Amino acid sequence: MQSDRSIARRIVSRPRPSNKKAPAGNSPRLGRRNPIGGCPLTAALAAIGGKWKLIVIYWLAESPRHFAALRQLLPGISQKVLTQQLRELAADGIVHRQPKGAVPAKVVYSLTDYGRSLLPLVEDVRQWGRTHLERPAARPDRVN
Repeated sequence: MQSDRSIARRIVSRPRPSNKKAPAGNSPRLGRRNPIGGCPLTAALAAIGGKWKLIVIYWLAESPRHFAALRQLLPGISQKVLTQQLRELAADGIVHRQPKGAVPAKVVYSLTDYGRSLLPLVEDVRQWGRTHLERPAARPDRVN
């Protein structure tokens, strides 16, 4: 008969299946991966691309904000997506996450100096968007 110790040793040393995934919330995600290594444009889009990131940066440029304040400024975003976007921005060094108080702590988000370097780009995109909205609607019978 085998001892309890040898049974425990076999159980502990048994290899785990490699196809088993860890729960998504347990592994930190470090920003979005650059799909084309060495390409500066795809690196920029991986860091600040998407529907919400430039808008989050725009609002954080005015002042640091709590998560709830950002949710109010972005009524179309879910809590899950805002959390994911803020985590990615923080992982890329664009946003600073500062817990305030005891757990569960309110968290204040602010732009880092590196994040502030994006403000001219955000302003250029905002101005382009304004011009885009004000342009005459393209007529189907005209080719530009």
